[in-house]
Amino acid sequence: MDKRRIGPLSVSALGVGCMSLSHGYGPPPPENQAIALIHEAIDLGHTLIDTAALYGFGANEKLVGKALQGRREQVVLASKCGVFKNAEGKREINGRPEVLKASCDASLQRLGVDHIDLFYLHRWDKAVPIEDSIGALAELVQAGKVSHLGLSEVSAATLHKAHAVHPIAAVQSEYSLWTRNPEIEILAACRAIGAGFVAFSPLARQFLTTHLQDVTGLHETDLRRNMPRFDPAVYPANLALLAPYEELARQAGCTPAQLALAWLLTRDPDIVPIPGTTRIEHLRENTGALKVSLDAELMNALNQLINEHTVQGPRYNANNQREVDSAEYAHHRLI
Repeated sequence: MDKRRIGPLSVSALGVGCMSLSHGYGPPPPENQAIALIHEAIDLGHTLIDTAALYGFGANEKLVGKALQGRREQVVLASKCGVFKNAEGKREINGRPEVLKASCDASLQRLGVDHIDLFYLHRWDKAVPIEDSIGALAELVQAGKVSHLGLSEVSAATLHKAHAVHPIAAVQSEYSLWTRNPEIEILAACRAIGAGFVAFSPLARQFLTTHLQDVTGLHETDLRRNMPRFDPAVYPANLALLAPYEELARQAGCTPAQLALAWLLTRDPDIVPIPGTTRIEHLRENTGALKVSLDAELMNALNQLINEHTVQGPRYNANNQREVDSAEYAHHRLI
C-alpha cells in the first residue's frame, strides 16, 4: 500500500479507525469478528491503527491489544487521552497533567504494549492551559511511553501553542466532503509546522456510502441520533445530494464510499483518512479507493455538489460543540 507521512511517521495512505468496533453506532460486532477485521486490515497493508481510551471506555484498547498480539511491530499504534469515564461512570474531559499521565499508563496496560507510537490529546480541556497538558505528554515521550504527540479537534491557535511546547506530529479532526471545517485554518496550520492531518469520519458517518437512507431506525445507542444533520426533520434535505453523487461515482468507476475516500486522498498528500467499519467486505471496498483516480473536472464537480453550503445542519449539537476547539463555519455555528 502507498505510504504517507504524518510528521516523522510513515504510515499507510489509509488507516483504520477502530471506534465502531466497540461503540458509537449501535451494538458492536462480536470480539472474534472485530479481531479478524483488524487482522485483515494489516494483511491488506494498513499500518495505522487508531483507538482511544474513550472508545467503549477502554474496551476498544483491550480489543486492539488482543488483535495486535504477535503483530505489534507491523503497525503504527495511535491512541488518545483526555476523555474518559470518571468515578461516577460519566464521560469527562480532563486535561490535568496527573490525569493524562495516569491515563497513558492505563492505556498501555489495556493495549498490552510498552509504548504508543502516536498519542493524541483527544479534546483540549479548556480549564487547563494547553501548554500544561502538552507539557505532561512531553514527559511521557521523555519516559519512552509515547513516541509522538497529536491533537484532536483543535484550532490553529491552540496547535501553535502546543507545538511551541513539544513538536506535534498530527492533528486529527473530522473531514469529508460534507464536513469541510479543516479547510478554514487547520490544514494550513498543519502544513506550516510539518504535522500530518488524520481525517476521521471520512465517509461522513455512513452518509457518503449512500447506505443510510432512513435515520428513524437508528439504534438507541447510535451517536448520530444526537447529531443535527441526522435529525429526521433535516436528513431528507441532505439525502437529495446523493442521487447526483452516485452519478459522479459511476463516472469515476467506483463505489460512493471509494469516491469519498479518493476525494480526500486526491485533495492533499498530507491527509490520511481513517475510515471505520465493522465488516470485512467494507474494509476491502475502502482499500480499493487507493486505485481510484479523479481528474480536476470530477474533483470540481464533487466540490460544487457537497460542501459547507449545500449540507444542511451543523455537525454537532450545542453540548458537543462546546467540547471542541476547532473552527466552525458561521452559518453552522451554535450559540
